[in-house]
Amino acid sequence: MQQVLVARMLGATACAAASLFFCAALLHAQAPPATPAGVAPPVAAPTFREITDETGRTVRIPQPVHRIVSLAPNLTETLYDLGLQDRLVGDTDYCDFPPDAQKKAKVGGAINPSLEAIAALHPDLVLVTKNLNRLETVLSLADLGIPSYATDPHTVAEIISSTERLSEILGAPEVGTSLAKDMQRRLADTQQRVAPLPTRRVLFIVWREPLISIGKDTFIADALQHAGATSIVDSSQSWPQVSLEEVVHQQPEFLVFAESHSESAPADVDVLSNLPGWRVLDAVRNRHYAVVSDAVNRPAPRIVSAIEDLAKQLHPEAFVEKPDAGSDKPDKPSSPPPDRSPRSISPMASAHLSSLPAEECACVL
Repeated sequence: MQQVLVARMLGATACAAASLFFCAALLHAQAPPATPAGVAPPVAAPTFREITDETGRTVRIPQPVHRIVSLAPNLTETLYDLGLQDRLVGDTDYCDFPPDAQKKAKVGGAINPSLEAIAALHPDLVLVTKNLNRLETVLSLADLGIPSYATDPHTVAEIISSTERLSEILGAPEVGTSLAKDMQRRLADTQQRVAPLPTRRVLFIVWREPLISIGKDTFIADALQHAGATSIVDSSQSWPQVSLEEVVHQQPEFLVFAESHSESAPADVDVLSNLPGWRVLDAVRNRHYAVVSDAVNRPAPRIVSAIEDLAKQLHPEAFVEKPDAGSDKPDKPSSPPPDRSPRSISPMASAHLSSLPAEECACVL
């Protein structure tokens, strides 16, 4: 009997040992092979995200996006507004705001950037905008294996949604949402102030000779409406050439200019009073000029500041603080009036860049 028990115990021990050996062998077979000493482990393949940009193109973007090249001043500004300037490794010669953007590596102009300079920066993504950059640039970048994302806002609301969408793509959705809400709040406040007042009829002057203005479907025309104004130019073209005779017939209440940092800008607005045609305009005789920041030319978050400024010039009465009850102090403006002495008017270089034929736009719808 004792011999039987010993035999059973030995058999059980042998089975257990065999099971342990089998499990160990199985685990060893499933474990990844050891990396030889001195050899770097393999790098995981990058992940990609397929998205549709604002022109309808499907784009594969590596995740996360660490290195960005911007080919438009408004997109450079937007990256700074989103706090993503550290990811911006290059931009164009015209990206001048904020001032720090001028320190970034330059890749040339927006129309004909240097592909070699862009490739040398090893970007994960290049940002373009349809109304400025060319389709040829986008296709050349694709040939180099560099993805590009295009924006195409036509209204102030679309500028806000475009900014928020870009923040989500670049991994900063919270910042984008907060920025969008702030822009919407400021616009709503301005609208509440100017809505009860008559809308000002204005001529937005892009270029004086030949006279070029803005079309009704541009984001600038929409910005005018947010400021309590409407353009006298009713054209489906983005940057129509306008007859001075027609302007005289329309008699706008105000002439609106954008500031220029260019030393080659035309002479100050006083020169208009000495020019045939211009001097018969009531707006010129009454010096009804509004000069706003060049932010009005760029579909970026800063355009809200330009709208607020323009609204204060066209409707100063809407921004006068009401005195407290029982106070004998006279009303005063909510902020000191800006200096509106004659200055250089803007030729708006961006309009020249944006006046490309439709087939040369960045992306095909």
